[in-house]
Amino acid sequence: MSLMEKLDKSEAKQAILEAYQFRHACKQFDPDRTLPEEDFRFILQAARLSPSSVGLEPWRFVVLQNSELREKLRAISWGAQGQLPTASHFVVILARTIKDLRYDAPYVTHMMKEVHHIPEEIVDQMLTGNYRTFQESDFRLLESDRAMFDWSCKQAYIALGNMLTAAALIGVDSCPIEGFDKVQAEQLLREEGLLEDDRFGIACFAAFGYRVREPRPKSRQALDDIVTWVR
Repeated sequence: MSLMEKLDKSEAKQAILEAYQFRHACKQFDPDRTLPEEDFRFILQAARLSPSSVGLEPWRFVVLQNSELREKLRAISWGAQGQLPTASHFVVILARTIKDLRYDAPYVTHMMKEVHHIPEEIVDQMLTGNYRTFQESDFRLLESDRAMFDWSCKQAYIALGNMLTAAALIGVDSCPIEGFDKVQAEQLLREEGLLEDDRFGIACFAAFGYRVREPRPKSRQALDDIVTWVR
């Protein structure tokens, strides 16, 4: 049963829009308030249930609660100076690299056969047909390791968006963060054994907690300025 079937449709729509109005990029959190474990697991479930291209789920969510490691990351993250020391939960969102996402990689076969239970003959057709074509010529993902990684990050950002929305729906503040030195941050995680032989790279960060002050009013372009209808 969908949310719209459980709730009055107008009430459900209003609740979702109010959550989007509530959400803002929180720069500093209340360090004395910690998210209940069940609330943060709800946010993680929103990430887990997110869609991804070909269902490959090319992400990993590192919940960074170690204060010493947070401080090391803070030294190379200009965009997380306020969030790293104050967030209740700080997540490093990783995206898989070409090592795992090339059409003939064992991870791809594992996801299709063992996770999604796609019949073997269909998997074989996909890996030698449409999915291979998609990588080789449709999106040219095999032209460079970076091309594949950027595509992987696109999938991770879908999960990020769902995490931010899920948090807002239950009154939890958040902030997506890209302000960091990627090379140094990845080296730090590599030294901690978190990149699994460079099968992962950092897509972005996300901080969660409770605001210490109210944000300025939300500003956005008008709907008609960003939507083009082709009838």
